[in-house]
Amino acid sequence: MMTTPFTDADTELVEHNGTHLVRVTPRSGDDHRGWFTANAEALRSAMYEHAAVMVKGSGLAEQAELAEIAEEIGGGPSLEYNERSTPRSRVTGNVYTSTEYPQDQTIPQHNESAYSQNWPHNVFFFCAQAAQTGGETPVADSAALLDALPADLVRRFEDKGVLYTRTYRTGMGLSWQEGFQTDDKGRVETYCAEHGIETEWDGDVLRTRQRRPAVMEHPVTGRKVWFNQAHLFHVHALPEAVREGLLEICGEDGLPRNAYYGDGTPITGDEIDTILGAYRDKTLAEPWRTGDLLMIDNILTSHGRRPFTGDRTVLVAMTQRTADAA
Repeated sequence: MMTTPFTDADTELVEHNGTHLVRVTPRSGDDHRGWFTANAEALRSAMYEHAAVMVKGSGLAEQAELAEIAEEIGGGPSLEYNERSTPRSRVTGNVYTSTEYPQDQTIPQHNESAYSQNWPHNVFFFCAQAAQTGGETPVADSAALLDALPADLVRRFEDKGVLYTRTYRTGMGLSWQEGFQTDDKGRVETYCAEHGIETEWDGDVLRTRQRRPAVMEHPVTGRKVWFNQAHLFHVHALPEAVREGLLEICGEDGLPRNAYYGDGTPITGDEIDTILGAYRDKTLAEPWRTGDLLMIDNILTSHGRRPFTGDRTVLVAMTQRTADAA
């Protein structure tokens, strides 16, 4: 049941296996900015209560508006996309394209930047152009996912955390220059030291290791959630031919990215399959229409991308709450 009240809007709660999305259709005419201001608190509350909200026909026209509305709803500043793990392009200010993967590929469910200490609290997706077919941004409830996983697997991850390893080299995955948005090795070293990342240089090749939690409690709602990207980093998640090719070329220690338990012990392929299966079971996909705006609480819900045909443009802004907003 949806308890969040909205002004001048029609609302519907969509549910699938424990994942919820609030579909909101404003009734206002040309004053879309006024509608967002009037409903800012209701939109925040809906994200806390149901994790994901899609505003149908948001009225956004200018790219810069996305960051402004994100900051108003998210209750804090928009973020730069640093410590990157996927290719994106800056559109304007802190508005970026969504991940630039080939359109025939699926992007698995994930909590944005869960491998980093600088992850966003909220992520806002604006559909500037809907695909001809497909291209949805599916969501999955992180607490429902946690409850669906075997208790012994959760306990191992909760006790040990996740160790993320990366090798940055030109021509295979992201270079360190793209990942950290600088050509200065000193700035990379400073950033890594400040964010708990171990570094090792081999000429112009950079290897990093960072340990992060796998399970956490939401700072506002107190809900306990699955919050990591072990399944996305782990080599087993790659197609078999790609996995074997990378291992032959790079060896396990030189993979562009991989994941282990926090103590360095292996995460098995069967464990990754179990996690991926739970995500598939909990995923809900709302079709995009041009002009729609999807907003998610990044701790409470994961997101991904379905394959698509035709042109598709989805823009992204990410925010962190201030102490007052939390």
